[in-house]
This record gives sequence, C-alpha cells and structure tokens, in this order.
Amino acid sequence: MLRLRQLSDRNVSVHFFQGEASRYIFLNKFRKFLQENASNRGHPTALCPPEYMVCFLHRLITAVRSSWDEGSRKSPSSLSSEDAYVPPQLFYNGKVDYFDLQRLGGLLSHLKKTLKDDLATKANIVIDPAEIQAASMDDLDEDEESGAAQRPFGAAAMGGALARPSWLSSPTLGRANRFLSTAAVSLMTPRRPLSQPEKVKVRTLAVEQRTEEDIEGSHGNDGLLLGRPQEEPDQPITDKSLLEIIDGIVMMYNLSVHQQLGKMVVVADEVHEYAVALKDTEEKIARCPTRRADILDELQKSQKVFSEKLNHLSRRLAWINATIYSKEKMLDVYWLLCVCIRTIEHADNTASLFAFTPEFYLNVAMNAYSALKNYFSPANSMDELPGYEETLTQLAAILAKHFADPRIVGTDIKDSLMQALASYVCYPQSLRAVERIPEEQRVAMMRNLLAPYEQRPWAQTNWILVRLWRGCGFGYRYTRLPHLLKTKPEDANLPSLQKPCPSLLLQRHMAELLSMDKDMAASFLNSVLNQLNWAFSEFIGMIQEIQQAAERPERNFVDTRQLKVCATCFDLSVSLLRVLEMTVTLVPEIFLDWTRPSAELLLRRLAQLLNQVLNRVTAEKNLFDRVVNLRLPGLESVDHYPILVAVTGILVRILVDGDKQGTSRAASVLLSDPCFQLHSIQHLLGEPAESAGPTAAGRPAAGPPGPSAVPPAPLAAGSASERKHFSLHAYTDYISLEEKQKVEEMLEFLTEESKQAAASTAPTSEEDLCPICYAHSISAVFRPCTHKSCKACINQHLMNNKDCFFCKATITGVEDYSKPS
Repeated sequence: MLRLRQLSDRNVSVHFFQGEASRYIFLNKFRKFLQENASNRGHPTALCPPEYMVCFLHRLITAVRSSWDEGSRKSPSSLSSEDAYVPPQLFYNGKVDYFDLQRLGGLLSHLKKTLKDDLATKANIVIDPAEIQAASMDDLDEDEESGAAQRPFGAAAMGGALARPSWLSSPTLGRANRFLSTAAVSLMTPRRPLSQPEKVKVRTLAVEQRTEEDIEGSHGNDGLLLGRPQEEPDQPITDKSLLEIIDGIVMMYNLSVHQQLGKMVVVADEVHEYAVALKDTEEKIARCPTRRADILDELQKSQKVFSEKLNHLSRRLAWINATIYSKEKMLDVYWLLCVCIRTIEHADNTASLFAFTPEFYLNVAMNAYSALKNYFSPANSMDELPGYEETLTQLAAILAKHFADPRIVGTDIKDSLMQALASYVCYPQSLRAVERIPEEQRVAMMRNLLAPYEQRPWAQTNWILVRLWRGCGFGYRYTRLPHLLKTKPEDANLPSLQKPCPSLLLQRHMAELLSMDKDMAASFLNSVLNQLNWAFSEFIGMIQEIQQAAERPERNFVDTRQLKVCATCFDLSVSLLRVLEMTVTLVPEIFLDWTRPSAELLLRRLAQLLNQVLNRVTAEKNLFDRVVNLRLPGLESVDHYPILVAVTGILVRILVDGDKQGTSRAASVLLSDPCFQLHSIQHLLGEPAESAGPTAAGRPAAGPPGPSAVPPAPLAAGSASERKHFSLHAYTDYISLEEKQKVEEMLEFLTEESKQAAASTAPTSEEDLCPICYAHSISAVFRPCTHKSCKACINQHLMNNKDCFFCKATITGVEDYSKPS
C-alpha cells in the first residue's frame, strides 16, 4: 500500500513524465509492483487495496495520455494517444518481463522452442540458447547449432551478434552469471542499424537487469521495439517507455480493477432491496390495527432502521456514480478497450507470433466492454462514446475469429471467448455488430460453430446457435418461462431470458453451409443427435434418483448440486432440440431429400429420439410428471412446455410445412419406429389418450421403460387437476393461432396415415425382420459377403466401422434388397 501511495502521489503526474531519470525509476518500481500483485493474486492480505488500484489506474491513464499527446505535438508524424496500442514485439523480444502470466499459445518456454524459426524469419530474433536451457533440460549444443543454422553465413563479419563466450556458460555462476552474460553480449554487439538478413540474439530481462538503453534504444538499437515483424508498421513514438506503462495499465486492470468495479455495482442492488423492504414495512404500518401497539412499535423500529440504511446507501451510491462511474472514468475504460482491440489486431497480423500475446489482453478487452455495458449504464450511455459502433464491430470481429483460433491453447481463455460471443449475440446492438463484420469472417465463424460437437465445449456452442434462432421457433418468443407464470409468477422473471433477437443473416449463412457441404452437415447433425441422446438420458436417470429419494419414508433432502445438474441436462436437451428445429426449418432437405447419402439415417435417428422424448414426457402419471409436481427449488425450468413445444416445432416442420413427398417420407419413418404412440401427439392438445388400445400403427402400446413404473408421488394439494393434462391451448399468449392450427393438422394427418399403415401392413415374419434391431424389415444387402439388415442399422454402423456385423468381412458396398415374390 505504501508503495502504491508513493507511486500515485509523487510520480504519476505530467511533471513526472518530463524527467527522464525519474521516469525509469518509476517504470522499474511500477513493474515490481505489478509483479508482486500478480504473484500474490488470490491472497487478499498481500494485495494492494482495490480502491487504491482503481484510483491509481485513472490517474495513470490521464498522465500517460497527456505525456503521449505532448510528444505527438513535438513530432507530428507520430501517433496520438487516441490511436495508441502496444506493438507485438514487446511480447517476445525479452525487453518486458511478464512474470509467469499465461500466453495465448501456452508457456513462454514452449513457445520459444517451437517458434524459434518463425522468430528468426519474421522478426530477425534468435532466442539465446542459454535461456532455452534454463527453461528446459534441452541440450545447449543442439540449440547453438540450430541458432547457427538460422544465422546467415558471415553474420559476425557483417556486424551480427557474436557467439557467447564459453566461460560465461559455467553453471556455477547462477543468476549473476546470466546477467553478466547478457551484458557481455550487449557490449560485444556493434551498435548500428541492422540489415535485413541479420539476426539479434535476445533473452528475457528481469526488471533490475534493464537499462535506459534497453527501453528507449540508441544508435540503431530499437529498445522496446526490437524485433519488429514485417507485418508491423514502424511506430513513430517519442517516448518508448510509455508503451510499457500502457502495457502495465492493461495488466493492472486485469489483476484487480475490473473486479473492484463489479463489487461497487452491488451497492445499487442493496439500495433496491432496502427500498422494497421500506415500502413493504410502510404498507404493513398502514394496515396495522391501532389496538396492536406492540406490533406497530416493532414495525416503526424496522421502518427507522430501513430508512437510515437506505439513506446511507443512497449517499454512497451517489458518490460512486459521481466518482467511480462518472463520464470521465467511463472514457478512460473505453480508451483502454480501444487500446486492447488495436493491440490484438496488430498481434494477429503477425501470424504464428500471435501466440506470444499475453492472455490478459483478450481478458481486458472482454471485461472492459462488460464494464461499459453493465456498470456505467444507465447513468452514462454507451451510445454517447465516440466511434462506439465501430469499436463494437472490431470487438465482434475479434470474438468471431479467435473463439476457435488454433493458436490459442488455454482452456480458460477459450471458454471466456466462447461465453463473450454467446453474450454478444444476446443483445440487438452487439448482434448487429456481429452482422457488420466482413462476410468472410461471418461465414468462417458459422463454420466453426457447426463443427462436430465431439472433443470440444459443445454446450456453449449450442447456446450460441440457439440464441441466433430464438424468436423464430415454434412458441419460442417468450421472455419469461410460460409455465412459471401459471404457478410462481414471482419467480418467472429470470435474468437469463433476454428479449429474443434472432439473426436472419447468420441463419442464412448456416443454411448455405449445411446445404453445400454434405459431409459437414452429416457430421454436425450426428453429433447433435448424439449429445441429445446423452443429455436426455442423463436427465431421466437423475430424476429417477430424485423421485426415489422423495418416496422414502424418512425425510430426505436432495443435494442442491444434483438438482442443478439435473436442470442443466434438461436445459441442454431443450436447446439441442431447438438447434434441430432450426436446422430442419432452414435446410429440410438434409432429412427429407433421400438422394443425400445420410438423409434417411438422420431422419430415422431424429424420429427415434423424438418418440423417446414424447413417450417419457407425455405418458400418464409417469416419472417426469411426478418430479415436476414436486416443485423442488432448483428445478423451476423443468416442465412440459419447454421440451414439448420444441419437439412440436420439429414435427410440424417435417409433417406439415414440407412438400408432399417429404411429409410422406417423414410420416412413414415416424410411424415405422417401434416407439411411436399416437396418444403422445394427442397429448399436445390435451386430448385423452387411447390408454388400452393399440397404437395407430397397429402395434401394442409400448409405455416408456424403466423409471415410469415407479409409483406416483403424492401431489400438492389443490393442483393435481391442473397438472395432470398439458395442452397447447392453455398457452394462447405464447402460441399463435396459426401454430395451433398446424398442430391440429399434423394430428389429423398422422391419424389418417397410421390408419392406412395399419390396414396395409401385412404380418411380418421374424425371418424378414432386421437381425440387428428387430424393428424394421430387411432392406439392404452387403457386398461382397451378402449378409443383410435394414438400411438404418447398416448406415449407422458404417459411420464408424467398415466390417460386417456377422462375418467381419470388409464391406465394399451396400445395395437395396427386396424379398423375392
């Protein structure tokens, strides 16, 4: 704390930056201060108080910008502070020590070994082999040979870096020897402009090892700007030390300032809570009978406490809004956001060297935008910021490009990028910014989102696709969960439910990609179907455990963590169904055009999963009903409406909205599935189930297996009749008349088709059934072994295996099979 007071009180001023010697003293102390806070992060007792950090940050930004602009006035060709950024060479030339902070490409020692050739060719930099040896146990001689191979012949004669004397490599000299080694190499290297083919040997310098020359440079030595890549323009700046201070400002915001800005927002929430409590108490006082003086006295005491606390918090909030969240402070954070965006853009232009960029630059870009959007508003509007729409578009381009960038390897930063992009597409203003980025980048973003879900964080990707669709799906325009409005209106206003803002432009890109690239469409949809099968199966298993716990005679409390995981699996199932609804709406030919190799298999898999979901959710007195009726805290989102409406949207699209040939194929596949039950479709409109009769396709009614046989739990009093029968007719505010008519048309169509199927279906002998699934007739023969199965089984099998089910011979082809008459 004492050091920070010294830094902020005496050094951070415009007059300070006019003194050269004191500037470098400050620079070294500032870097040491950042190192202490970075190494002690997570230990609040060792950290500087966040309030001081916030104040220090804004004073430092003011001083840096003032000094930068003063230098720009002296040198008209140099950049102004409005266009300031940190050049990418600071991240790899060793002049600035980033301690143990993570780089986008991983550990610095690993990057120096794997990218040393790129450093030599793009930035004319050769990493000192001794430094590589210190970071790893690689052989020094091998690195020296590699470095010699990268230097052009005769480099020493041309004035290149001389070889490091062997006596300086003695391991007994330790850290002092490494410092002397650097100094010796520095003294032996001629100080003159470098020609293009020359290489400079560098190593990371600690704060105490640096000199003024290492920062500002002299006589052809670029100082902090050493190793400028070919893609990076020459940055004319009078005081190179300002670059390192800006770099430190970004690091300081990441270490503590953003977290402190978020903590101060809590004051506004506390003001709201006390205001509600005070209003409620005043209403109780007004209703209190005069004869109950004891109750009135207690209420008045509470009123006084709430009033005093509200008065205190209101004054504090006014101070915070005037000082912490003022317009001037907002402009500082906005300037910091622009600095990070420009720095990332310049670093991105260096291709593979982008991996050297510290992770905190991306973190600060995302967090600064979040602060401007959530902390400073509504007192200060983001729309008033200069060039705000262009900045939003630049940030959107960064998120769209780098959330799947192979140069970024850190799991945490990749998750943060994915979450930031998901948040970006939630709001109209930022979604429009995504739509303004170049078309090539938009298409590349959608291609990355449509990559198969296996071996990557697919849930976040799926949420992004859902948010692009929300507002276009069947009954998918709500801002509050409809079923909660009927049972718990006070809990229905969930903050995660934003007003729908679908993107028709990005939907069009998605449709074009899936339509043109058949292999990508098949792999994407198969992965979505796989994840849906997993998520829904996990959900059913969890509600079975919850139901068993609720039925035990002794009083048991279900673990809140288990309830949260259960609700998450349900939400994932609904979101995956919505992605399937979006896909089948935008590109129905993926399922219905059977000239595509995988169309029939995808349609059969889709029908199978839809039937399983319907059977589990719609059966009378089933497991799903019993758990929903328990109304457990944490399972508020689990109800019939979200999942049944999503399934209905898919069925309507393939059975009603398509052409005649497509709807006929879809109906045939749906009815031929062994799990199909017509009463599951009737349940959508609240019609009574045909409980004991056969299904429409002529098969015995097959209830859902396993958990549905558990005896029902007692229902809450007064609500049994309401919860027994779900019906789309009860949600007229969320489902349009046209949508309900389509559901009625679908039910009528399926009823008629099932009657015709039952009348025309001849009894099938067991020998004519597929020996794999025993659900469909044999329809395919394998070559060359001539074994047989249904098309669905063999198509799914060939996705992962080319061997025959029975004889293990390699299958070279599959032909249609029809039984000889």
